[in-house]
Amino acid sequence: MSGAESSELDLDRPNIEDYLPSESIQEPRGKLKLRDLLDISPALTEVAGAIVDDSFTRCFKSIPPEPWNWNIYLFPLWCFGVVIRYLILFPARVIVLTIGWIIFLSLYIPVHTLLKGQDELRKKLERGLVELICSFFVASWTGVIKYHGPKPSMRPNQVFVANHTSMIDFIILEQMTAFAVIMQKHPGWVGLLQSTILESVGCIWFNRSEAKDREIVARKLREHVHGTDNNPLLIFPEGTCVNNHYSVMFKKGAFELGCTVCPIAIKYNKIFVDAFWNSRKQSFTMNLLQLMASWAVVCDVWYMEPQNLKSGETPIQFAERVRDMISARAGLKKVPWDGYLKYSRPSPKLTESKQQSFAESIFRRLKEK
Repeated sequence: MSGAESSELDLDRPNIEDYLPSESIQEPRGKLKLRDLLDISPALTEVAGAIVDDSFTRCFKSIPPEPWNWNIYLFPLWCFGVVIRYLILFPARVIVLTIGWIIFLSLYIPVHTLLKGQDELRKKLERGLVELICSFFVASWTGVIKYHGPKPSMRPNQVFVANHTSMIDFIILEQMTAFAVIMQKHPGWVGLLQSTILESVGCIWFNRSEAKDREIVARKLREHVHGTDNNPLLIFPEGTCVNNHYSVMFKKGAFELGCTVCPIAIKYNKIFVDAFWNSRKQSFTMNLLQLMASWAVVCDVWYMEPQNLKSGETPIQFAERVRDMISARAGLKKVPWDGYLKYSRPSPKLTESKQQSFAESIFRRLKEK
């Protein structure tokens, strides 16, 4: 194994010695016997669980950039940048977004209400307007988005899947193509948009806490995929936002529809801002304001080669093959965790306290020998 690979693995391997005072770390005296391991086996089980959880949480943590305003020469430049971003760029972007909403609503409301009997024309205009408002959102961040590959088209029996970092993934993809997305139902103004404007492009909503929603969503997915005049269907199979350094397990639902799967890889450049949305620590509104107060959002989007289920391949294997493609293209590290565990795992403080407690018990037992 090369030195680079070894150091990369070390980042995901918690060091038990970090949780102990230096004087407690020494070579055990005598031989370690089977009964000693049996005495601490419950502790070992708990420790293993804590280590796994520590590795898991890395997927959902923001990784802060290296500070650069560390001396008297650079700090004034950083202060000048803050003034420019918050007193000039941010107000200008608020104005741009406000103008965008005024234009959008002044066109969307008449189209949606007056063209009820002309469904084909109404859907076409609504698709264009949704793409327009998403473009205004991207402009409000000074988005520098590079799209690679052919633009998605409306065809039956196909579904698009992408890695997921933030809700802005949908906005970035939507400004190019009016996707119908499957998404968690959100409260507040986001939920209002979901139930009104986004409903017009065929989006499908679900609630993680409702078990019956799974059957309803599965049925709607099949109906949508086989429709001839429906917008392209977009699914984020990770099921949750990941920090754009890792990719967690893909849910198999999108891969057992019996249709072509079109992978999309999304990679953000953190040169100006980290686009990752940590929904446990920050509302989506605050996340948008953070993006609007940055210099720019830089992102690459790759539309990749469509894939089909191979002979003898299971949906789970198909999902893993597509995840391999997306991870390789976007430079993401694959981890074997289910992203839904994010909503049921213990707090980081509890995990760390358990790590320290059981590490001390193990070394105390070894010292007695």
